[in-house]
Amino acid sequence: MTQMRDMRISILPVQAIPWRVAKGSIPFANAIRLQESFTARAERKALAWLAARLPSWINSDHLTLIGFAAMIFAGASYALVRTNRAGLILATFFLALNWFGDSLDGTLARLRNRQRPRYGFYVDHMIDTLGGFVLMGGLAISGIADWRIALGMFIAFLMLSVEVYLAAYTLGTFRLSFAKFGPTEIRILLALGNTALWFHPDARVFGSTYRVFDVGGVVAIAGMSLMLIVSTILNTVKLYRAESLNSSSVFCNRGAEGLK
Repeated sequence: MTQMRDMRISILPVQAIPWRVAKGSIPFANAIRLQESFTARAERKALAWLAARLPSWINSDHLTLIGFAAMIFAGASYALVRTNRAGLILATFFLALNWFGDSLDGTLARLRNRQRPRYGFYVDHMIDTLGGFVLMGGLAISGIADWRIALGMFIAFLMLSVEVYLAAYTLGTFRLSFAKFGPTEIRILLALGNTALWFHPDARVFGSTYRVFDVGGVVAIAGMSLMLIVSTILNTVKLYRAESLNSSSVFCNRGAEGLK
């Protein structure tokens, strides 16, 4: 068995490449963006219209910072709801501002041909992760949603995000929406929930004892979990078919010879 391990290592050599050499020699391929949400068509038109009218001194980094700051303030606004219902109005405003910055930064970079694929992909999705943590933390503190449900939503979001990023790397497709739902639809649903609680602070679902955000959160967890399972199965099948081990018999024969 030791010989087999040694032989497998020799068949699959790993060559260390200095970072200074690698960063200039390894090509970066943009993944195909798949955005098929309910609002995608109207959103693309609106973003293109806005990007064409932004002053030249505003760049994509400014918009990214605006989107990130807005998400932080949205989370803080939800935390404020525990003592002041005005937090619901503030959260809705900052969710809209987050859409403006988070959705428009890439559109502006593409319009002005100022794209930085590696930087943009990394920074944008790290900000999404941190922003999601703050938003769900605010909901957990707010009192309008059970903290365990808020935590469950964040975990489901992280797991689905990992699947999306892995698919972007292995399949070259970056899915921005599932079952016609994307980030914009989630913001709209949160805003609708805020509005319902503003007019009816003790709102319950269909007269039950369950709160609006608790039911919405459970549905969101179930939906993201289902999306994760389906996408994982479909992508695993695609990768299995794309990389069938035709050389497995050759490898086994070499392994057998090594044990003689």
